[in-house]
Amino acid sequence: MSESTVVSQMNKSAHRSRKSVPRVSIGMPVYNGEKYLEQTLTSLLAQSLKDFELIISDNASTDKTEKICRSYALADSRIQYHRCEENQGAAWNFNNVVSLARCEFFMWAAHDDLWDPEYIERCAEVLSQHSEVVLCYTATQEINENGEIGRQTATNSQLGSPKPYVRFGASWRYSPHIPVFGLIRTNILKKTRLIGNFSSSDRVLVGNLALLGPFYGIEDYLFFYRRHQGQSTGAGRHALIGWYDPQKRGKISFPHWRLLREHLISVNRTPLSIVELVACYAGILRWMMRERWYLLNNLVLREPSRKRRLEKPNAVR
Repeated sequence: MSESTVVSQMNKSAHRSRKSVPRVSIGMPVYNGEKYLEQTLTSLLAQSLKDFELIISDNASTDKTEKICRSYALADSRIQYHRCEENQGAAWNFNNVVSLARCEFFMWAAHDDLWDPEYIERCAEVLSQHSEVVLCYTATQEINENGEIGRQTATNSQLGSPKPYVRFGASWRYSPHIPVFGLIRTNILKKTRLIGNFSSSDRVLVGNLALLGPFYGIEDYLFFYRRHQGQSTGAGRHALIGWYDPQKRGKISFPHWRLLREHLISVNRTPLSIVELVACYAGILRWMMRERWYLLNNLVLREPSRKRRLEKPNAVR
């Protein structure tokens, strides 16, 4: 076989390989999600953009999750089902689906949420047309156990600012569970430290992504975030540590101080001008003043009062 023939075959093989890679990777970390899982899978499979892979990482579920996932995977070749035989914690599970992703765009999908059929297509269109945008998300409606619509959350224009410190500050004042489930450029996401094994690490990740580039918010309500009993939202930050990492369950933690430390690390790891750096530090100082009650309570190893916690609208899921 001639050298030119070998090169031609290699080029054809590489072309086929590129064509076989879908446009979007959807990562679904799940643990004991049987109650809403079929609704969620049906919602994802009904998306108008069909060119995606769905990566399910089952964190040693003990209910019917495995059976449901294997059934859907047999029926649709776009679904990959991976099962861990020991619960590694939510942080590991969220990051595992990222490590398995191979597409240009990535989206986390919780096992209990729903999406408008145009959600992925419209977000992918934005990322394709605006190379500077690192993440696209939409306005959001909360739904309850029965799918009834509750609170609505519009997009935040400051997250699309050309100034990193403006986006960084805005990320603290916006519910992290909305943009963190948006469509993200995979190469940008992999530049971050992903989801950490500490409380509010989703907020840290959103802040880190905001430093790396602007977000684009679609004003239509295309994402339906489910709130229900049994999810991590609403639990105290001390209690959440075991959800993120089972090996840390029951150990002493200082969640708000850890959050402060991680925000500082994000800023220090991002190439910023002196002016932008100072502005970010000033924003962190303002955050410390607003959160001083929580920081002080961390030092005595207790949660703020329930009344005080209910004043905070952006609890971690």
